[in-house]
Amino acid sequence: MQTEKEMKGIKVFIFICIFFGLKPVMAQDYALKGLLLKDSTPVSNAIIRIQGTKGFSRSDSSGRFLFRNIKNEKILLVIECVGFEKKEQSVMLKNLKNQTLVIQLKEEIAQIGEFVMTGTMRKTTKNESPIVVESYNSSFLKKNMTPNLFEALQTINGVRPQINCSVCNTGDIHINGLEGPYTMVLIDGMPIVSSLASVYGLSGIPNAMIERIEIVKGPASSLYGSEAIGGLINVITKKAEYAPLVSFSSMATSWHEFNQDLSFKLKINSKTNLLTGINHFYNSKIFDKNQDNFTDIALQNRLSIFNKISFERKEQREFNIGVRFLTEDRWGGETQWQRPFRGGDSVYGESVFTNRLELIGVYQLPIKEKVNLQFSYNAHHQNSAYGNTSYIAKQNSFFVQAVWQKKVKQYDFLAGVALRQTTYRDNLLSAFISDSLLKNQAAWLPGLFIQAEKKLSEAHQVLTGIRFDYHPQHGLIFTPRLAYKYKHNPTTVLRLNAGTGFRVVNLLTEEHAVMTGARIIQVENVLKPEQSINTNFNYSKTILLPKKSMLNIEGSVFYNYFQNRIVPNYDIDPNKIIFDNIDGYFYTFGSSLSAHLIMQNGLNANIGITAIDVQSIVNHEKIRPVLTEQFSGTWSIAYKLKRFKTLIDYSGNLYSPMRLPVLSEDDPRKVNSPWWSIQNIQFTYQGFKKMKIYGGIKNLLNYTPNRGNPFIIARANDPFDKQVKYDIQGNVLKTPENPYGMTFDPTYIFAPNQGIRYFMGLSFDIN
Repeated sequence: MQTEKEMKGIKVFIFICIFFGLKPVMAQDYALKGLLLKDSTPVSNAIIRIQGTKGFSRSDSSGRFLFRNIKNEKILLVIECVGFEKKEQSVMLKNLKNQTLVIQLKEEIAQIGEFVMTGTMRKTTKNESPIVVESYNSSFLKKNMTPNLFEALQTINGVRPQINCSVCNTGDIHINGLEGPYTMVLIDGMPIVSSLASVYGLSGIPNAMIERIEIVKGPASSLYGSEAIGGLINVITKKAEYAPLVSFSSMATSWHEFNQDLSFKLKINSKTNLLTGINHFYNSKIFDKNQDNFTDIALQNRLSIFNKISFERKEQREFNIGVRFLTEDRWGGETQWQRPFRGGDSVYGESVFTNRLELIGVYQLPIKEKVNLQFSYNAHHQNSAYGNTSYIAKQNSFFVQAVWQKKVKQYDFLAGVALRQTTYRDNLLSAFISDSLLKNQAAWLPGLFIQAEKKLSEAHQVLTGIRFDYHPQHGLIFTPRLAYKYKHNPTTVLRLNAGTGFRVVNLLTEEHAVMTGARIIQVENVLKPEQSINTNFNYSKTILLPKKSMLNIEGSVFYNYFQNRIVPNYDIDPNKIIFDNIDGYFYTFGSSLSAHLIMQNGLNANIGITAIDVQSIVNHEKIRPVLTEQFSGTWSIAYKLKRFKTLIDYSGNLYSPMRLPVLSEDDPRKVNSPWWSIQNIQFTYQGFKKMKIYGGIKNLLNYTPNRGNPFIIARANDPFDKQVKYDIQGNVLKTPENPYGMTFDPTYIFAPNQGIRYFMGLSFDIN
């Protein structure tokens, strides 16, 4: 028999064997589920490693990745992806409790694989879309800090912000040689910016709320209606659930301009999120560097407040409502102008008070089918005085549409019905615009569109679409659309788009020159709607370079043919703007080439060139419209000095000569502009954890349109034409006091009057 001592030894031995034998079984292995995002956009094809191990994971098309059998409860993730900043994040696995780890990446510029919606109204990756959509995220806006989107778009190839008045500095956006009225501006897919607000539409949208900007160059009339005949710009705001807790930016310039952007989010309850954006821009110092006794830039005091509410619903159905209020006090004119001179004829000034309310929203119906109800409304009130000409206008616009999406086998269907109404009244233009035109503007305009997209194979994809719109004066308008995409391989894509477009002109708000008091509008005949046939061929090639670098090359050839083109004629009478359909046709033909280089050493470059031929053909004679360039170039080059934690951004544009609106053959100002360029440089210090400090120089070459011209504003010394003499026929006479036989006219403008300026600012995000 075993002794008691031996029994105790055996028990200890058995216990030791059991303990060490079970220890491998008792040791816990961890799993990690992750999601990579840029704001609300998934990031695919990123490499995720656990420091100290050889294994890695790659994020899929939805941005998700997975690790299994992790031995340590605390790990360090290292995330790398082309175009994104390298990210290291410490993770305590035992605290996750099977939850998905959401990681936000910082992206330098928009990527070819990100999601876009503007081209098809259906969320898809940019590389898979049959429509060419250019996407620029919030990082793009930080490359050249500006107080508004209008100025920020100056470094996008084929897009040119055009200032139309040298006194109040309002303007529009030209795309591929077509003027602003041919460009539709959307906010979150809704046509909120148009008509009376077109000259102010890209001002006052808080940059801190912008997630990305999507641009379609060329017609999108089959989906968006008549105003999208030349292209569209869709400003997409951030979703509250993915936005930073607080985002702030403040900038000041040597021209005494001050701009503040603030956004913050609040979680009202478990299912409701609120994102608020506030923008304030202010400048009050008068500059007259060209010494013509007129302000070089308009003085502004603008406040914009944007609230966006997101509701979380079952099955991730969408429900968002956005409300924006904008108020602005803007004036420009003779430097001695003060508020008591407003509306009088002793001192000239252009003073504009604007109040604007916007409402946008989308609600996915609680049914099995995916049907989104989208709506927008805006109320715009403008009280203006252009010299002694009073212009008081009110506009209310209502838009609603229902969009149905359905996937049937290999087809992606999209169909919708739309309804729009715009009411407009003023005290000036209504006096010489016919009542029938005013009634047509206030009529209900219904539309119906259907789109079908089919992937024939991995390489071939086709999209077809049609749209019907009914106009009370022009009847039923039909616009078809066809798009074809050939994906030779994952890095080489060819696209061909063709279709028709139409545009019903809105004279009530398109020609700012009538407001100056120098010219009046004259409509020769009943205007027919413009119609167009459009084609676009696009080639895109991505080259993966050594050391995780990338080069993307994209080229396009486009042609637009217009019938019933409506062109304002400045040449017949210097006191009038005469509108009529041209007796002939109009075309734009051009090509563009852009290259985008991302290198691991910190170099990031975008370079683009566009060549355009724009002509009106009347009686077999070619006439080039005013303010259309034949060649343009843009660039944006960034390099990060890692040692100094500083990012250098150098951006600019270059434009060829364009025909200018001179008043007569005796006008001493240049008939054509010279080659001109606006260039900027910015330094951003990123050494602080939450905050960035930036500064630099805008318009490095100090270029202004008065260079080489005797003056810019005609008759700036006599803005009310009190000393102008006329003959019996009403023609201006040449006199010793008026040797060129001119009247007051401030519409001769092609580049900003604002010369070189220095700026500095700071920004920070709190997540």
